[in-house]
Amino acid sequence: MTVHMKHRAAIWLLAALACTPLAAMTGRATHVSDGDTLWVRPAAGGRPIKLRLQGLDAPEICQAGGVAARDALSELVNEQDLQVEQLGRDSWGRTLARVSVAHHDIGSRLVQDGHAWNDLFHNDPGPYASEEMNARRARRGLHATLGAIRPRDFRQHHGPCESAAPVSSR
Repeated sequence: MTVHMKHRAAIWLLAALACTPLAAMTGRATHVSDGDTLWVRPAAGGRPIKLRLQGLDAPEICQAGGVAARDALSELVNEQDLQVEQLGRDSWGRTLARVSVAHHDIGSRLVQDGHAWNDLFHNDPGPYASEEMNARRARRGLHATLGAIRPRDFRQHHGPCESAAPVSSR
């Protein structure tokens, strides 16, 4: 096996492990921080767990569209029984998860409605590529006007929200 093939096999294995649920639980949202981060109290009891929705990237809260994205996520999960597939942890220590309500993927809905971008990973198109394409075609949410900036690009140019000047919503 060549080095290139070993490298590709390692990437595939890591990607497969990242998508394999570590644990499933049900619970209720106690707080929504932004368009891709929420806190869920397990139905079995215990403290709320901070979750980062896997496969999408919503605008920063101080970025144009950030408040709308947070409000959209809040509306989708408010007073709902949530099914949570915990998938791992991100570099900030948040639990990466897929969250569903009545077996409907919340991430898919946020991207479809234009409140978040499909999260690309190297050559992988991401889990919500078709939802983003549909939102762009329909000019929904972030795609209603030209110039929406992906959160990672926003942070590179403006820094984190604490140091960035608020950007008015469109």
